[in-house]
Amino acid sequence: MNFRIDDLSQKKLIVLTQRMSISDNKTVLLWNSFMRRKAEISDTISSDLFSIQVYESDYFDEFNPNKEFLKIAGVEVDSFENIPDGMEAYLLTGGKYAVFDYRGNPNNGGEAFQYIFQEWLPKSGFSLDNRPHFEILGAKYKNNSDESEEEIWVPIK
Repeated sequence: MNFRIDDLSQKKLIVLTQRMSISDNKTVLLWNSFMRRKAEISDTISSDLFSIQVYESDYFDEFNPNKEFLKIAGVEVDSFENIPDGMEAYLLTGGKYAVFDYRGNPNNGGEAFQYIFQEWLPKSGFSLDNRPHFEILGAKYKNNSDESEEEIWVPIK
């Protein structure tokens, strides 16, 4: 899997959020809700979608499929002037990220994350930073397709 190191600048997003765990995964419900309302968002910068995970600082200390995290579905905007009712402004903090180009069925993404966290990260000389993790679902993203492409952004220090 190809990767690069990137310094992300802060981004403004309009989002919907949902607390969930791996064992009680509500990602599909969150994204269905977001996509039904996406057209209400004005001032978008691109059609790229941001799928963000915000974990507590001890989340990765010990694997627990019932441990909750915040899942965020959003799109980047120029300003927070026009936030649709029921949606939120979200400031994605900047910083250093390892960015992985993932190609394949999004349903098989677990293999990519396993490689990143169990193989790449321990050998990389970097450590995980306590900032949001996210994926950018751009023009080449195709849900449920082996031809899908996305970027996986992992915060590092």
